[in-house]
Amino acid sequence: MKRILLSITFTVSLVFAFGQPDRWQQRVKYVMAIDMNVQTNRFAGKQKLEYWNNSPDTLTRVFYHLYWNAFQPNSMMDTRSRRQGTIQAGRGLDWDPRVKDRILNLKPDEIGYQKIISLKMNGRPQQYNMLETILEVKLDKPILPKSKVVFDMEFEAQVPLQVRRSGRDNPTTKVRYSMSQWYPKLCEYDYEGWHPTPYIAREFYGVWGDYDVSISIDKTYILGGSGYLQNASEIGYGYEAPGSKVIRAPGNKLTWKFTAPNVHDFVWAADPDFIHKSVKINDSLTLNLLYKTTNATAQQWENVLTLAGRALPYMEKTFGHYPYKQYSFIHGGDGGMEYPMATLIIEPGAWLHEWLHSWYQGMMGTNESLYAWMDEGFTQYAEERVSAYLNGSGGFAQADNYASYFNVVRSGKEEPLITHADHFNTNFAYNVASYSKGAVFMEQLGYITGAEVRDKILLEYYRLWRFKHPNANDFIQVAEKVSDMKLDWYKQYWINSTRTIDYAFDSLWEENGKTKIRIKRVGLMPMPVDLQITFKDSTKELHYIPLDLMYGEKPAEDSTPRKVYPAWKWTNETYIIETGRRLADIIVAEIDPSQRLADVERKDNKLKLQ
Repeated sequence: MKRILLSITFTVSLVFAFGQPDRWQQRVKYVMAIDMNVQTNRFAGKQKLEYWNNSPDTLTRVFYHLYWNAFQPNSMMDTRSRRQGTIQAGRGLDWDPRVKDRILNLKPDEIGYQKIISLKMNGRPQQYNMLETILEVKLDKPILPKSKVVFDMEFEAQVPLQVRRSGRDNPTTKVRYSMSQWYPKLCEYDYEGWHPTPYIAREFYGVWGDYDVSISIDKTYILGGSGYLQNASEIGYGYEAPGSKVIRAPGNKLTWKFTAPNVHDFVWAADPDFIHKSVKINDSLTLNLLYKTTNATAQQWENVLTLAGRALPYMEKTFGHYPYKQYSFIHGGDGGMEYPMATLIIEPGAWLHEWLHSWYQGMMGTNESLYAWMDEGFTQYAEERVSAYLNGSGGFAQADNYASYFNVVRSGKEEPLITHADHFNTNFAYNVASYSKGAVFMEQLGYITGAEVRDKILLEYYRLWRFKHPNANDFIQVAEKVSDMKLDWYKQYWINSTRTIDYAFDSLWEENGKTKIRIKRVGLMPMPVDLQITFKDSTKELHYIPLDLMYGEKPAEDSTPRKVYPAWKWTNETYIIETGRRLADIIVAEIDPSQRLADVERKDNKLKLQ
């Protein structure tokens, strides 16, 4: 077993090393052991952390995340949540209904905390300062470029009552422990410097590395989590090989030993009443499901494995190969939350979105605080595509995302996608921007480049940037190379601003037996334009106007006859197209017949002639 594990780790490391772009990144290896007390909801932990400084910089300090310290009255998370409860957004108050003012009312045995007992670097004690959810460590000796150090830490923690993502005794699911953000986690240091982001509300950024985790817990508890269980024959509970005999150690506890290669986080969950099912869906991948029938039936839960098996070939063909040997769908958390090789989901319907995060976060590792739309938006887009595939449905899969985006525009509360995730003024604006507008970004990219080219972009993005923390510029550069277009303007308008798209018909007339149509740009964001004309004899023509900033044009996407025009200069507000047919022959003229253009006033995009 050890030899097989080393082979897997080595293979993944080779992919990491030889596929790496020029930009460096740090590396970690965690070895952790915790002893869980299910009566007090506390555990003691030991952590050995090997840290490779692959940067050209000398580091005089390091930072750790202590996420659970957010679950204490008057914490930054508590203060921010109660502030959002004073803001009207949409039909109600802006606070997260899962949080509200619950943190303020936690009792001493319900709060969460992570306390550092001792911390050493290369055997020497270090000075540190606890800043709520961030631990600042001032090093006695700097970490030199291209060198490795070893941190040894002893810590203790109390599992908070379930409030946000992690915790115990969720009243809805009745799951005992949802153990995310459970350990002191080293902050990321990258080409932009340290990222000691306090835990306020949003998501995460972590260092790529290997995890070796041992969890000692009451032997009646069943666990699921990231990584591969190394001692299944000592654990059982459905993890053992079929037909093998389980031999458990004497005593009241079992020690579960997991390893997870080349991941940026580790999650687990535990409950004495978990039902564990697993299925091997191909030669290299096993899916695990752990659930309780508290808010859904066994059939609803186990259908997740069936649907996942159906979806995987399409997902891999469209977004890239899933590289790990297992994935676990685990009943827990407070909604749906993704982690490498596992997810916590409150109900069966959340499985697809969270699994797709394996591509757009689990394998990419983007800084979610700065580029939430590259995480949630890309995943939201992928979810709609895979759902349409599973349902065999036609039509426009992204319609709900467009409608949500239009809603935030009308509200006047939209904020640019470049806003730091914790610093959106409203949760409403963050949610629509990160999920819906991020999804529209990807669908609309297919409008600009052509859908087939966009799909090639997705696969090339996966090939070049998995395991490498890409940012927005990295994605745009891939899109430009694959499409042979300039797309920096799209990023500037769609991501860096809140300018909107609005095209409309201005006028039409007949001249020398030909029909001319003038269209105008009303909104401040320029785009290429598809304009389709339908005639009385049911024939159609597509008139395509590239945008000058593109320095290229998309290929024809179907068999409709297409006329390509000189590029529309972005400074010009109007453009005239013409058809050789008479005005009386036209019954409909429509801007953007595919409705992939996020035009905020669609009512003036279609002209019907009597």
